[in-house]
Formats: sequence, C-alpha cells, structure tokens
Amino acid sequence: MRRLTLALLLSALSAASQTAFLLPDVQGQTQARSITSKSKIVIPAGTTVPLALTEPILAKSAKAGDSVYAETAFPVAVNNQMAIPPGTFVQGQIDSLTRPGWLSPHAQFQIHFTKIIFASGYTVELVGPQNLDAGAKAALPASPAAGTPSPPASDVIAAVATPYVLVSSANDVLLDNGAQIEMVLQVTLRLNAAKVAAAARQSNSAPLPQFQSATRCRPIPATPGTPDTVIPGTPGTPGTPPTVIPGGPGMPDTVIPGTPGTPGTPPTVISGSPGTPYVPCPAGAVVTSNPKVQNHSQSFQITAPVQVFGKPLPVGSYQVTWKGSGPWAQVEILQNGNLVLGVRARVVLLSRISPADTPETSTGSDGSLSLRSLRFAGQNLALYFDQGAE
Repeated sequence: MRRLTLALLLSALSAASQTAFLLPDVQGQTQARSITSKSKIVIPAGTTVPLALTEPILAKSAKAGDSVYAETAFPVAVNNQMAIPPGTFVQGQIDSLTRPGWLSPHAQFQIHFTKIIFASGYTVELVGPQNLDAGAKAALPASPAAGTPSPPASDVIAAVATPYVLVSSANDVLLDNGAQIEMVLQVTLRLNAAKVAAAARQSNSAPLPQFQSATRCRPIPATPGTPDTVIPGTPGTPGTPPTVIPGGPGMPDTVIPGTPGTPGTPPTVISGSPGTPYVPCPAGAVVTSNPKVQNHSQSFQITAPVQVFGKPLPVGSYQVTWKGSGPWAQVEILQNGNLVLGVRARVVLLSRISPADTPETSTGSDGSLSLRSLRFAGQNLALYFDQGAE
C-alpha cells in the first residue's frame, strides 16, 4: 500500500513539474503572437492623407515627370494609434497637367507618390500594390487562398492626388508653398509600428514651418501724374476812338479816325503727364473641388454567380453608374435598366488603360465568389468593392 501511495505521489509531482515547465512556453507563445499582431500598423486602402507642399509648382516650368515635395499637414491615426505623424515628408511625381487658359481659369493635376519619409529617417517606398517593408511583404500570400482577399493588381497606383486648382493664366505659381492637397492611399499600407512610434516622438518636437509664398509678382502702385503747365498770354490794347471836329454852320463835322485796338495772345498750355493706375497681382491659386461632376456609366458581364456585400449577382449583363472621381462613390448596379444593388465603392486610378472589361473576384471560405473589383475597357480607372478585405 505504501509503495502504491509513493508511486502515485511521484506521478503527481512529475505531472506538476511538466505543467510548470509547459505554462511559460504557452504564455511565451501568446505574448509572441500579441507582439507580432501589434508590430505592424495597417492603414486601409481609401485613406486620405492631408499634405502641404514644401516646394511650389511654377506655371512656366511645370510639366509631367516633375517631382513634387510635400509633408503631412495633419496626423493619420488607425485604431487610436499614430500611423503617420504630422510633418512626415512625402515625395511624388506629376503624371499629367492641364494648364489654365483665358476661358478656363483652372489647372488640373494627377500626381502619384513614390515614398514616405518619417522624421526618424524611416522610409516607405510607394512603388506599387506591394507597398510594404521587408517584414510585412513576406507575410502576404503568394496567391489568393480561400477566405483571403486576392492581392491588388499590378496596375493600381499606390497613392495619388488629383487636385483641381482655381488659378488664372496670369499667375506665375500654379500651386504655392503650403498649398494643401489630399493624398489617397489606393492600396493597404503596412508600417513598422516601432519605427512609426520613434518617428512620432521626434515629430512632436518639431513645429510645422511657416510657408512663404513663392510668387514673384509684386503689385505696382499708382502714380499721380503731373498737372498742365500754363503760360499766360499778353493782354490786347483798347485802341483810340475817332476824333470829331464840329463843322461851322452849314458845314459837316470833321472826323479823324482813331487807332484800332490790338488783340492779346491766349495762354499757352503744356499738358502734364497722365498718372498710371494701380496694377494688382492676380489672386493666388486655390485648391478646390471640381464643380463639374462627371457621370460615369459602364457595362460588364458576369460569367459565374458572385456576391456583392451578400447580395447575389446571377450570370448576365449589367450596367454600373456613379458620379464623380472618388475616392469613394455611391455605385448603382443595374440590369436592363432596373436597379439591382446600390453600394459604396472605391474609385481607383490605374497606371494603364484596361484592354477589356475585367471583373475580379475573391473566393470565400465556403467556396462562394465575391466581386472584388471591376475594370473597364479603354479606361484607366477601376471600382473596388471592399467586402471585409483588409
């Protein structure tokens, strides 16, 4: 009996010892997973980032291909965590430019951005859909798997801005120092949380600069001119009246003519010089929204049943309509002119024109297909339906 009791006691001690050694490993794995999940900051596609230009875009020299330099004018936070601090530098490039004219006093730009540089030197390249640092890039699936969204297509521009600027053809600056534009992140951006935190600590101590206008225009003051110069003329002489000598009885009077007066000379007037009016500088460029809202209407084909936010779309031909250039738009999907579905979608600019109408789908865990995006033949834009995608 004693041997049995001792054996049970030793067995219990052995099990307790194994449990004691296992618990720290389980806790360590949990902590590791927690640290891993918090090591990245994920900024969702469609996020807008306010920027202020740090170098002007001049009217005479601006052209496609020129670099654009700016800094964030307002912080971007995700889940109450700082993601992009104010004062973070951003570099981009002009893709296209419409200059102002006499009948169209506005300029339009399309700009894509190439990198984000934090105050600490942490740099994130924006070279395409896979805008990730080395650690995050390895975490992406190589191909779409069940229950995971497919990676973005290679024609999606990572980050863009399409400012519409009220400016006249007389302005020498199209976008001035400090002009605020909005950068739209068109793909999900993953950042290293520790590096962002380090940059945030440095940026907090650096106030935003006071921007000075780059225009060379200076108003020209008015001049009063000079008054007329008047040279007085000479006065005339009155002359003398005739002299009359009365005649004797029966004799006429004798009249001796007087001398006529002489006219004077008029004053001479030398005209003064006229004054010049005040010449003001044209009003500065103002970034605003395009007052002409464009209506879009496109067609597409569904060759296999799909879902859009849980709503089934059977096989068939459809039309899609929306207004404006995004980044978000209310989209209506119609069939034979009848409304099938109204949803909110992202309007995404592409780096190339699509050769054909292309619906892109993702596969759910149950095998069902969800409509992820729509591309249209001859267009350099797409609609993205973010249905639970990261």
